[in-house]
Amino acid sequence: MIGRALETAVDRLRASDPGWSRSRRALSAVLGIGIAVSVLAVLGPPLPVVLIGAVGALMAAFTISDPEPAGQAVSLGLVFVVGSLAVTSASLGQAVPPLDGVVFVLLIFVAVYAQRFGPRGIALGSAPFFLFFFAMFLQTRVEQVPMLLVALAVGLGANAIVRFVLLPRRAGRELLAVRRSFRTRLSASVSAAANHLAAGGTQRTDKQLRRAGDRLHEAVLLIEDTIGDVFDDPQAAALLRRRALEVELAAQWLAMTTRRACADQLDEPVRDDLVARLHRFRSLIERDPRELPVISDTAEFSELLVSGSRLGDRAEPGDDVRRAIAELALADLNAQRIAERDFSAEPEPPEDEESERTPVLAYDNRTRSAIQAVLGGGLAVVGGDLVSHQRWYWAVLTVFVVFLGASSAGATLVKSARRVVGTVVGIFAGALCALVVAENVPATIALILLCVFGMVFFARASQIAMTFFITTMLGLLYSLLGTFSIEVLGVRLAETAVGAAAGVLAAVVILPVRTRAVMLDDVGTALEDLREYVARTRDLLAGVDNVNVIELSRTLDRDVEQVRSVVEPLTHPISLRAARRDYGWYVVDTLDAVAFRARHIAARARPGLLALDGRLDAVTTRLIGNIDTLLTAVRSPGSAGHVVPPPGDDGVRPDDEPATRVLLASFAKLDEAAGALGKAFGVTPGPGSIGTGEATHPPRAETGG
Repeated sequence: MIGRALETAVDRLRASDPGWSRSRRALSAVLGIGIAVSVLAVLGPPLPVVLIGAVGALMAAFTISDPEPAGQAVSLGLVFVVGSLAVTSASLGQAVPPLDGVVFVLLIFVAVYAQRFGPRGIALGSAPFFLFFFAMFLQTRVEQVPMLLVALAVGLGANAIVRFVLLPRRAGRELLAVRRSFRTRLSASVSAAANHLAAGGTQRTDKQLRRAGDRLHEAVLLIEDTIGDVFDDPQAAALLRRRALEVELAAQWLAMTTRRACADQLDEPVRDDLVARLHRFRSLIERDPRELPVISDTAEFSELLVSGSRLGDRAEPGDDVRRAIAELALADLNAQRIAERDFSAEPEPPEDEESERTPVLAYDNRTRSAIQAVLGGGLAVVGGDLVSHQRWYWAVLTVFVVFLGASSAGATLVKSARRVVGTVVGIFAGALCALVVAENVPATIALILLCVFGMVFFARASQIAMTFFITTMLGLLYSLLGTFSIEVLGVRLAETAVGAAAGVLAAVVILPVRTRAVMLDDVGTALEDLREYVARTRDLLAGVDNVNVIELSRTLDRDVEQVRSVVEPLTHPISLRAARRDYGWYVVDTLDAVAFRARHIAARARPGLLALDGRLDAVTTRLIGNIDTLLTAVRSPGSAGHVVPPPGDDGVRPDDEPATRVLLASFAKLDEAAGALGKAFGVTPGPGSIGTGEATHPPRAETGG
């Protein structure tokens, strides 16, 4: 039982952190702090000086993420320069009280604005801000500045030792971990298909099959975000992303054919044969991915491919499932070959796209957020000073955190709420830990390092968890400094609330961007990409152009994920209006249906497959016209419009080939999903239509949020 639970925990960790990149970064922060503190302890400076060195090591691990080691080394040097200025300014500013508040608020603008310049901009903006904050937290003095700069250099040097010597990024190992994570999810998807088929298609096994597909989709998205860090060839990384998507599409097709096979009421011998094939295929997937060249030569693998190719006039029951298994096996083989850098079966890798140069001065969403953050920071200084003349900087820190990555007023409100929740829970945890390990320095340090690990690990995954670990760590730091009290943690909570309120007020009043406005813009982008996808897919099926529609379907997937992120303020429980939550979920769910249908078509599309079929032009012309109608409604809210629904029979004829039947039905389903999306923006089916099947009663759209 314990072994099974441990195996499950490791599996979930591997799936949530493919390549172990987040774990490596968190461990780098812990080791860097340990080295810096050990070196500085020998020199014997005061505790605040030692802690500045530890913060330097933490910030370097937390913020520096250049892709190449040379770039990381340059960023370390630049962080020392800007960090030295920040620590010096904080020490001087505390002697002249108005100065520290002014500089701190200006650093907010720099930190938020600098995000536009990529990884190095984030590091050079965030590191000085946090170093300034911790210098005020530790109440450093002007006469300590030389020692503080030495401590900062030691901290950054400790991070360099960890980064380049102790825990260097090993692309090969991380890529292997990514592959294992992916194949774990793929194996679960095949196993769920086998269970669903063996049970005859029950509601419980169907739910498990859908859950396995969702987890595989999440794994592919995580891998796409990670693969650039673990695959040192950008062109090969782009090709591997494409092949991973093809595996996901093949897995989705296997799930669909499995459901169809259950509905066909197969004979028991046929069903048992298909289940046995799925289990054999799963046993191949579960082997070490480095063995794949050997697996592809095995009798089981060859038999799967041969049986999957036996289709045509003499098709037998279960052949669709056999073909789906064979296609998934081939897709997995192609992906693993790319991971092994075997491009023998591939065309020329895609060329790198030229990156656009980021303008130094420009007014865009980043600039707007930076302006809001500055004004919100000014309000936080005033409000925080009223709560506590000594610890007002907590309020300014909260303003900075809630504006990072927030694209609308609603997103700022959600982040503020998460910040407050994490702080409340962290206060209790910090107080409990401080009381339990009171006057036990080794135990206190161990818990602080544990909090550091959790803070860095969850930085990108959960703001509540990150805030929890930060607040708990600060409670332990107060204990280590001998200044811990329940009152201090209460002030911390009050300052956080003041900062959150200041941030929300600035976002709502100063240059506000409503959630719905951002959502409409992102939905418009998704519709434009959908229009291009349909047009290019028509060219592929008509034999006019050999385009990779899988890449286009993945772009659409990314658009949907962006909309999901933007709509979160509407769907979050903090949104008190049920109609607003229902509206947000409706938009996300219908866009999910659109993206799913697009992936389904991409998985089946072949060059020239419908070259001589006039129905292709009819269905795609109708669909593109409907998309244009939706774009008009989204770009010009309030404009009336109607979509033309697909015919009830999907245009399918009895003598159609299975591939033709599937594609035409999929186009009709995609059209239905687009029509359902239109209902959220006042676009309805035309007069005399049969309606759409995705969602017939959309919630009322609201303009607030």
